[in-house]
Amino acid sequence: MNKVKANTETELKDRLVAINRVTKVTKGGRTFTFAAIVVVGDGKGVIGYGLGKAGEVTAAIAKGTEAAKKNLVKVPVLKGTVPHEVEVKFGGARVLLKPAAAGTGLKAGGAMRAVLESAGIKDVIAKSKGSSNPHSLVKATVEALSEMRDAYQVAGERGIAMDKVFNG
Repeated sequence: MNKVKANTETELKDRLVAINRVTKVTKGGRTFTFAAIVVVGDGKGVIGYGLGKAGEVTAAIAKGTEAAKKNLVKVPVLKGTVPHEVEVKFGGARVLLKPAAAGTGLKAGGAMRAVLESAGIKDVIAKSKGSSNPHSLVKATVEALSEMRDAYQVAGERGIAMDKVFNG
């Protein structure tokens, strides 16, 4: 994973993916707490996710945002899409991301859409298989994006010129 430091927090935009109300039954009655999963991104390839738990919704969202800013990753975005196809499994969720031509749009649903929009990806075909749990989907999508490598990274890792990557 390409960890990134949060240098300017003003450019990061946060998106609420899901809120879960959790009930704990005690002798005195029911206690409600809230868990919020939040995705932050700058729209230029830097994303992060976080989980916040608190007694109030606003406090849970604030905690989730702070947690998301602590684990940012840099993902490659080429011409508004992903560099190549990838399939990742995290928990019960399976995520497939495919590059798409310009003008296709963001063909993704739910939690995956929030992550991809935060990363600044505009054209992609995404499919979620298996579990639709937002927590697992967000983690699987971030994992899939962090596994992506563009041609510059491949050339650097192999220690060859850029034209050798494509022309052999």
